[in-house]
Amino acid sequence: MKQVPARDRAEDLVARVRAAARQEQFLDVVSAEEARARFERPLDLSPLPAETVTLAEALSRVLAHDIVAAVDAPPFDRSNVDGFALRAADTLGASPGAPKLLRLNAEVIACGDNPALEVSPGSATTIATGGVIPRGADAVIMVEQTELIEDGEPRIELQRAATPGQFISYAGSDIARGETLLRRGARIGSREIGMLAACGLSHVDVVRRPKVAVISTGDELVALGQPLKSAGIYDSNGAIIAAAITEAGGEALPMGAIADDAAALDKAVRDALAQSDMVVLSAGTSKGAGDLSHTIVSKLGAPGILVHGVALKPGKPLCLAVIGKTPLVVLPGFPTSAIFTFHAFVAPVIRALAGVPPEAAQTIEARVPVRIASEVGRKEFVLVSLIDGDDGPVAFPTGKGSGSVTSFSQADGFLEIDALANALDAGSVAQVTLIGSAAHAPDLVIMGSHDVALDVMVGALAERGFSARTLAVGSLGGVAAASRGECDIAPVHLIDPLSGQYNKHLVTPTLSLVPGWRRMQGVLFRPGDERFEGKSATDAIKTVLADAAALMVNRNAGAGTRVLIDTLLNGARPPGYANQPKSHNAVAAAIAQGRADWGVAIEPVAKLYGLGFLQVAPEHYDFLVVESRRSRPAVKAFLDALRDERTRARIRAIGMQPADD
Repeated sequence: MKQVPARDRAEDLVARVRAAARQEQFLDVVSAEEARARFERPLDLSPLPAETVTLAEALSRVLAHDIVAAVDAPPFDRSNVDGFALRAADTLGASPGAPKLLRLNAEVIACGDNPALEVSPGSATTIATGGVIPRGADAVIMVEQTELIEDGEPRIELQRAATPGQFISYAGSDIARGETLLRRGARIGSREIGMLAACGLSHVDVVRRPKVAVISTGDELVALGQPLKSAGIYDSNGAIIAAAITEAGGEALPMGAIADDAAALDKAVRDALAQSDMVVLSAGTSKGAGDLSHTIVSKLGAPGILVHGVALKPGKPLCLAVIGKTPLVVLPGFPTSAIFTFHAFVAPVIRALAGVPPEAAQTIEARVPVRIASEVGRKEFVLVSLIDGDDGPVAFPTGKGSGSVTSFSQADGFLEIDALANALDAGSVAQVTLIGSAAHAPDLVIMGSHDVALDVMVGALAERGFSARTLAVGSLGGVAAASRGECDIAPVHLIDPLSGQYNKHLVTPTLSLVPGWRRMQGVLFRPGDERFEGKSATDAIKTVLADAAALMVNRNAGAGTRVLIDTLLNGARPPGYANQPKSHNAVAAAIAQGRADWGVAIEPVAKLYGLGFLQVAPEHYDFLVVESRRSRPAVKAFLDALRDERTRARIRAIGMQPADD
């Protein structure tokens, strides 16, 4: 193989760096309303042609034509009860003091039997529920309302009169022959299946589901089930989008993940266009290094790219195109951005082609307890969790960002911040658009510091039949939320600088403290690092503070661990101090991956990531309970679970020590 001179390699690297740094502007950033209008204008959004499917395959499909009943249901007059078919006139005047006697005909009518005998005056015929009403009868009386006279010929005694039509379902009373049973556009559920089956239909014409090809792009993507490579991520977008297509009424055609290779991606997109009614790509729509999708789409044919750049957050890089008559969308790569823009721009097209009516949005008003900063010039969507506050619903921003896979799934809804606003002030009342079944509030809201053992508590609650929502907002955030009455329980681990005690200084007349568990905090490092091996935590910190090459990873302000870190550092600000992730796991990952050399976290995560650990001090992880909510069943269940020995054993198993052990 020919060797490339070092100078040429260096020049090539410089050229690549310059190309990556040269962020071209989007073609034309437009409003969401303008983007939708441009995209849908050249499309035929009529429902697709019909296809015939079996009744078993028709569930959740949309009827292509009206269904006219070809038979009556029931197809004959039938009895609604076990009893006796008779003439109502023969029972007139029947009472306990003057009972009526009717002779029994020599026939028993069971389901599926055709009656052979006519009910003549003064007679009755034994009949089962669902049996055909015999000629001459116009009523049925329940067997419980009669007495059998067994001496002589079989007779029954009635002590109450029957009315004409009593306990009879007449032919066609449920479905009448010639009646329009279901209309075109109806979504077929289990009830509709029952109606079609009652008319004897084994097949039905439904709107063909639009076939939507799904392509993920990026060198970093790893197929599900495969080992995760260095700097790689699993192709979650492909799975999310395919599922969302099915939910919207389409048929997803997953075409896998394509590396950032122009020729391979071009072929994949052309193959997708040939096989589908719509194509959805994930990632590659920005103008950065490796973003090829928009370039390839621009060469596929007229009318081509209609929108590239929408004044939305998240979702600005969205690319909307139509190739011939086929809509093609390139979604942003970050999961939350992708799913937001999918529901806003892709799902309506799929629903129209599938014959599904537009989705009606449900909204509620909720108070926003914290200030939310926003970027002027872009309408911003903010995912929120809904909480039952003392004065009505509270919408708390989830704050995980557009790169989070769980943000959309764990949110109850979202609110909008106008493009001209730079913030939504704390205390504002906002319209929240609900997502899914968000109208059902959880039984218990937990806001504060997160811990792996807290998951044990949530599991114990679920075993007791209660649902819980946990919002990781840090210890200080939990204290503030509990003080405002926005949660039931706030997990905290804050040390009082004056007394050196954990959490007791947080007690107020409205907040009580319940001991939780102890977790050992310490210094994390990569095994084999001589700056830490064999040393105490105090000595190791002295060593790295004197080493300018030692890079730390800190914790966020407001975290209980941050208070401990600042105490240990005693005013020092070593390299890496400004790197402030919000979880113990993030600290451990940074050290394990070599992006930092040391940090402070709890012992269980050190074990999870295979790191060295130098003990500093046990930390008290306790719970502030909002006193006005202590009597709630879910709060009582939480406190009971905390004392339950089975729960305590699970907490010990993951490296924590219950408070009163």
